Amino acid sequence: MSKTVAGIAVPDSPMARAATELVRDVESELLFHHSSRVFLFGALSGEQKALRFDSELLYIGAMFHDIGLTDAHRHSHDRFEVDGANAARQFLRGYCIAEQDIADVWDAIALHTTPGIAQHKQPVVALVTRGVEVDVLGLHFDEFTAQQREEVVKAHPREEGFKRKIIECFGLGMAHRPASTYGTVHADVMDRVDPKYRRLNYCGLILGSDWPD
Repeated sequence: MSKTVAGIAVPDSPMARAATELVRDVESELLFHHSSRVFLFGALSGEQKALRFDSELLYIGAMFHDIGLTDAHRHSHDRFEVDGANAARQFLRGYCIAEQDIADVWDAIALHTTPGIAQHKQPVVALVTRGVEVDVLGLHFDEFTAQQREEVVKAHPREEGFKRKIIECFGLGMAHRPASTYGTVHADVMDRVDPKYRRLNYCGLILGSDWPD
C-alpha cells in the first residue's frame, strides 16, 4: 500500500521500490532523506499549481538527482548532475519507459543546478528543481503550511546542521572535478570549501581564445 505524506502518495510500484532500494544503498541518510523531501515538496508544488505530472517520473527524478555525488562517480569528470541523469536514464530503460519520459527525467536532473531554465520546461523538470529550491534554499517556504512542512520533515528528517552538511556533501562529490561546476550554482560551493579553487571566467575565456582579433 502506498504511503501518504502531507497528502502526497509516495509511489510504490516495483520500479519505485527498486529506485528507493538502489538510492538507499549508495547514498548517505542525509542525501536519501533530502531526495525524498525534494519529491514531496515538488509534488506539493505541482498540486498547488494544478500541474499535470507523472508522480512516478517525478519520484525517479528526485531520488536520482544527487546520485552523481556518491562514491561510484568519484572518478567522473562530467558534471555530477549529468552522472545522475545518465544513471536515471539507464535505470528507466530497464523498465521500458518511453524515451520522451526518460528525456524529461534526464533534463530534470541535469538542469536542477542551473537557475532560470527548468521552470520553463515540462512539469517533471520544473518540479524537481522546485523541490530542491525549497529543501536546500528555503525558497517558496511560505507557500506550504506549517503542517505540510512538519509532516514532510517528520517522514524524512533534516539532520541537525543540515545546511552546513549539505554544502560539505556537495563539495566532497565535486572535489576531484571542480571545473565541472562552471556555469552552475555549485561554483559557489567550491569557492567556499576549496581554498585553491579558481572560478572560470566567461569573459576571460573569450578574451583568451586563439582568435587573433
